[in-house]
Amino acid sequence: MNRRIALRHLALISGGLALVPSCDFSSDDILAAYDKLKITSSQKQLLGEISNTIIPAGELKGALDLEVPDFILVMVNDCLKKEEQDLFTQGLTAFPTYAKNTAGGRFEKLETKEKESLIQNGLKLEGEENKALSYFINVTKRLTIQGYMASEYIQTEVVPYSLIPGTYNGAVLISDTHKPHING
Repeated sequence: MNRRIALRHLALISGGLALVPSCDFSSDDILAAYDKLKITSSQKQLLGEISNTIIPAGELKGALDLEVPDFILVMVNDCLKKEEQDLFTQGLTAFPTYAKNTAGGRFEKLETKEKESLIQNGLKLEGEENKALSYFINVTKRLTIQGYMASEYIQTEVVPYSLIPGTYNGAVLISDTHKPHING
């Protein structure tokens, strides 16, 4: 083998090895579906934990079961202005620090009561330094409720929706076993 070629290969390999530590091989990539937000999968999981704290699973399915975090991210990505999207993203980024400073640990590791009080206190935050965090929590709560109530599960199984009201029958007794109809 030619000595020049061997030295060139050696230089290329050592240069490549010098760049490897600076490369980020983490699996926390930006999700492509939300192109305007630059949300990572760990932030989406955190948003799922927050929405599941707002509407937990019980007798009925919870917000996480109905994929409400996807609804929230789509609404923020598609319907909010650029400034509001930036504020939402800043609040989502600042939320883990807020949880650690306020409750003393990661949000995912907290007890249910601690999570609820953390969100309740976050709704009341004031001041310019907490603007993004307060905006994020308020928008997340509003969109969680909206996404949950507009889900197919709620609209078909829990509270059946009727676009056109049925015939009026004034002699029908209202009971707990009868599902109410929401008329449009």
